[in-house]
Amino acid sequence: MKAIHHPRLRPLAIAAAALAGLAAQAAEVGGVELYGYTRGGFYSSNGDAPRGGYTLGGDAQKFRLGNEGDNGIEFGIGKQFEAGNGLKFGAYYMPIVWDGDSSTAEAYATFSGLSFAPEAVFWGGQRRLRLQDVHIVDKFFADYGDNFGVGFTDWKIGPVKLGVGLFTGDSIDNKASDPNRARRLNIDVYDIATNPGGTLRMTGTFVRGDFAYGKDGAGLSLVHNQADFLTPGLKHALFVQAARGHAGLNGQFYGLDSAGSTSLIVGPGGVVTPVTSAPTPNPGQKAWRVVDSLSWQSGRFGGQTILAYQHAKADGGPSNGTVTKDVSIGGRVSWAFTDHVKLLLDAGTTSRDIDGQPRQRLHKFTIAPTLSLGPDLFSRPELRFYATRVNWNDAAAAANAGSFGAGGRTSATLFGVQLEAWW
Repeated sequence: MKAIHHPRLRPLAIAAAALAGLAAQAAEVGGVELYGYTRGGFYSSNGDAPRGGYTLGGDAQKFRLGNEGDNGIEFGIGKQFEAGNGLKFGAYYMPIVWDGDSSTAEAYATFSGLSFAPEAVFWGGQRRLRLQDVHIVDKFFADYGDNFGVGFTDWKIGPVKLGVGLFTGDSIDNKASDPNRARRLNIDVYDIATNPGGTLRMTGTFVRGDFAYGKDGAGLSLVHNQADFLTPGLKHALFVQAARGHAGLNGQFYGLDSAGSTSLIVGPGGVVTPVTSAPTPNPGQKAWRVVDSLSWQSGRFGGQTILAYQHAKADGGPSNGTVTKDVSIGGRVSWAFTDHVKLLLDAGTTSRDIDGQPRQRLHKFTIAPTLSLGPDLFSRPELRFYATRVNWNDAAAAANAGSFGAGGRTSATLFGVQLEAWW
């Protein structure tokens, strides 16, 4: 990795320097780590309807099974080295190719084994820190990764663990861009035992920057996980989250300005002049949400459900004070006929209320006979043969006239064969 001295890329420079310093004395520990995710296949839809992406836009509203319609791969590679006296060093990189566009998700280094905090992992660079999701709606509700930063995780302090991250608004893909000169501090306290089988995670988010609209920002996220909820084998997750300004409910930035663009104007005599447009400012928000999810695997029967409500009020800009309310109810169930053949059913209903506009509604149902390497709901790889039916009301069609609601369309039928895998 090449050392870079641009101030906005210093976390990578620090990681590169650490690698150079330890390389001479490092010895291999285990093999190369390979990790990642992929999905893709054949997608079809009736008429000119999109092949996937049917959602009203809420964080918990994309019921993903038979509703993705894209192809891509995220392939991570990493290696951990022994530096002596229990010290370890690691380097990790993950490129992405998605629908023909390439980018970088991760490029960071770690070290651990310090005498005063042997469990803690210190890191620098661009790292994904995805804490907890609800898989069926393709959303990490606790997630403070993917920008340049530096920090640590897993520092054991008494009966709990602590993680801290300090981030800029930069990433490898936005190169020298530094939207709003944004800075973010995340403080994560987790593995807090609250009751038999129950643990609590508390994450605080603090954002500062130069914003045209709204305030800097702060947020608080509480996530409680309960094993054997009401009955053995049933898992319960409850997210209660609030944020304001330019702090996201999940722990990331919210509403950073979009980058400006440069175009070439041909003038008299064929003189070409570059013209750069200013970045588009985005408002902050005052928001809160509650997400409740159940997950289970009982013999051949598995499933996951979600019930979510989100309330957001725009803070600044032309839409200042506008309130948006999102509701999502649904789930996916799996029945394994054999160890390698199962049936998936996925259904969800969502609504969106925006001040001064009629209520939008969307309903989605998918059936998917599936081949898998195992009988459980989350066994992967998985090859699905699916049929999806989606319908929505006139208000949703009008609000999404540039996509699935084009021409006043209010329903679509999708078919496909999709492979999904993670490792």
